Amino acid sequence: MVREDKPAPAPAPSPEVARLRVPRYRRLRRNSVLVTSLVALFPLLILTVFNYLQDQEAYKAESRFAVSRVLSNTKRTLEFVIEERRSALSLIINERPCEDLCSDEDLKNILKNLTHSFGGFIDLGLVDSEGIQEFYAGPYDLKGVNYKNQDWFHEVILRGSYVSDVFLGYRDIPHFVIALKNEREDGSIFILRATIDMELVNREIYSLDMDRETDAFIINHKGVLQTASLIYGNVLDTVNFDVPAHFRGREVVEERGGGINWAMFGYVYINNSQFILVTIKRQMTPFKHWLSRRSDVVWFLGVSITLVLLLIFYFTTNLVKQLRDADLKRAKAFHNVEYTNKMATIGRMAAGVAHEINNPLAIINEKAGLLKDLATFTEDFPKKEKTAKLVDSILNSVERCSKVTRRLLGFARRMDVPQELIDMKNLLEEVVSFQTTEVATRNIAINYDISEDLPTIESDRGQLQQVFLNIINNAIAAVPDGGHIDISIVRPSDNIFDVIIKDNGAGISKENLEHIFEPFFSTKGEFGTGLGLSITHDIVERLGGKIAVKSEFGKGTVFTITIPQKRVEIGG
Repeated sequence: MVREDKPAPAPAPSPEVARLRVPRYRRLRRNSVLVTSLVALFPLLILTVFNYLQDQEAYKAESRFAVSRVLSNTKRTLEFVIEERRSALSLIINERPCEDLCSDEDLKNILKNLTHSFGGFIDLGLVDSEGIQEFYAGPYDLKGVNYKNQDWFHEVILRGSYVSDVFLGYRDIPHFVIALKNEREDGSIFILRATIDMELVNREIYSLDMDRETDAFIINHKGVLQTASLIYGNVLDTVNFDVPAHFRGREVVEERGGGINWAMFGYVYINNSQFILVTIKRQMTPFKHWLSRRSDVVWFLGVSITLVLLLIFYFTTNLVKQLRDADLKRAKAFHNVEYTNKMATIGRMAAGVAHEINNPLAIINEKAGLLKDLATFTEDFPKKEKTAKLVDSILNSVERCSKVTRRLLGFARRMDVPQELIDMKNLLEEVVSFQTTEVATRNIAINYDISEDLPTIESDRGQLQQVFLNIINNAIAAVPDGGHIDISIVRPSDNIFDVIIKDNGAGISKENLEHIFEPFFSTKGEFGTGLGLSITHDIVERLGGKIAVKSEFGKGTVFTITIPQKRVEIGG
């Protein structure tokens, strides 16, 4: 416990100190953390947003490229498959006379060769101008069937060559046909009709290198599925989106809705057919994709934000705490200065009162002495002995009061005396007498070890009184009831005095021992100003002396004040 001069009584906290306890420091910390966090995290968040936007654009570009690649590759493959079989049929119908086709056996041979060479052919038929299938080769009994009312028949009559969309027909299974028109020698027309296996088309669709989020299928101009779709259903079901307008190249757009939250939608028309190839790549939400693809960035962002916030909160809290402590220290310093000035004023008033009391005490002393003389020298004075005793009691009380006022006046007046001859033993006993009441009440023993033949010193009596008063007051405050304080004087040399003040009090910890002479350092809270030992240290050095302290926590403290026999004042 750092010991210093004990105020009596302890000053109450000033309004300024009290105002420092309001929650404004919490608001300051909150606002500081908020502003600092915004400044520190704003660039990081901006970079994260840019990274997210770039990832979103890259993801869309990647999806668009994947859809475009599927469309391009599949379009070329399907066009090649259809055109290859249409060209084979065209070669047959143009290179062979009609008579070579007008028998079931000839058609069977041709079908066998086509199947062996190209694959995908189910049957062949020769249809006359009335729509009646005259000759047929295939697994079904379709000879003599009339196709006059079929859409493909009218289309091939008009166009000369036609690839139909998928329909059920007489077979009641999904298929499409390739039909070509030619003329006989008599000028009548005939149509070579081939049924193409849908597995040929499906095989090309299903062989695509696609992930589970990508769907590729074929529709016709009416929005009817020509192949099965993962999203929209089976063959010959109708899709629930508008058929895209005809476009020479492939078209890839971002689509929303239609049962799909977010997708890249692409389509392309298959030349020389009724088919529209559609590819849809279903995509996760951009944010979910960013989280999955940039997990390292997300972890880095989260850890960085957490560390930044923790550091900001830690350092801001410490900074605000230091600011509050500095404000409290400043407010206490102003308050203590104000209190010290107040106590100085009270001291001057007390000196004035003591001076004024001296005059009535002198009158009382003279009148009491006169009364004693009258009682003593008057032979027939009534109750002479009792009167003498009463007068002696009055004189003793007056003497006692006079000593108190002389001591008080001497302490105040001698502060202005630059130097004088001082009896150190007398000075120390006089300082201790200021605490006679507390010493007696707490049963504290004051032991002196001072030689009677100690020479006087030449110094400032008032300042020495203040030095020893501060140290002895601290010793009295530190010792327990029934403790003791030992005061001794030794002479290391002829012109040096060491005044040693030792107590068995609480002692001073090592952490505090090196700070006890610093201004405003105190461990007494509201009960200490932190100025007593600092002022004591300055006074001793100003008088040309030194002050040293040794202490062991829990065992007591020893102050050694070294004073020159003749004052050599240093500084002010």
